[in-house]
Amino acid sequence: MIPKIIITIDGFSSCGKSTLAKQLARKLGYAYIDSGAMYRAITLYFVRNNVDLSNVAEIKSALENISLEFIVNPKNEHSEIYLNGENVEYIIRDLVVAEKVSEVAALKDVRTFAVAAQQQMGKERGIVMDGRDIGTTVFPHAAVKIFMVADEAVRVERRFTEMFEKNPNIDLDEVKNNIALRDYIDSNRKISPLRQAPDAVLLDNTNLSQKEQLDFALKLVHDQFEPVAK
Repeated sequence: MIPKIIITIDGFSSCGKSTLAKQLARKLGYAYIDSGAMYRAITLYFVRNNVDLSNVAEIKSALENISLEFIVNPKNEHSEIYLNGENVEYIIRDLVVAEKVSEVAALKDVRTFAVAAQQQMGKERGIVMDGRDIGTTVFPHAAVKIFMVADEAVRVERRFTEMFEKNPNIDLDEVKNNIALRDYIDSNRKISPLRQAPDAVLLDNTNLSQKEQLDFALKLVHDQFEPVAK
């Protein structure tokens, strides 16, 4: 039985972080927390309520009216995000939200709100959380940290395939531009920019299957407890 630890998976958009995190959590019997979904849900609320991103008072007021929680869907056993009691797991994947999420996530008050919620979720340990700053800001002392990368062309194709199922009118260049913009904002924001933690293990999954990347992550976890087993 693997002891309860915190595992963080950071990386650029469309690197497959959530896929690996979900599989790893299921394999270990851990809880999976999608930090990106939290920022997307906040963005959805801001879009719906026309929150002025340049108005600090308006942003703070909006955050006071936001409640986020993850509930496991008994049909597919996936942890899905709820915004003020509404399941928004699929709504937040729309391009309208994708185009705004990096800008919203770069706001100081939004990050403070989200990080506090994420740290609260990790108090009991036994979680796998993916995002942009989980191993650097949210859980800097996590036992296992992974930083994922993949070639841009592969990332664009993955995101296009994912979004095409929901919107057949989506344009490949539109997806490419969106990913490039998110990369720039995530990497250059002043607060908790996307970067690899010094003690994070790099995982380039450009040419890896899902099974290969899961095996890679599981080995990292089991290696943590190998001295104990001896």
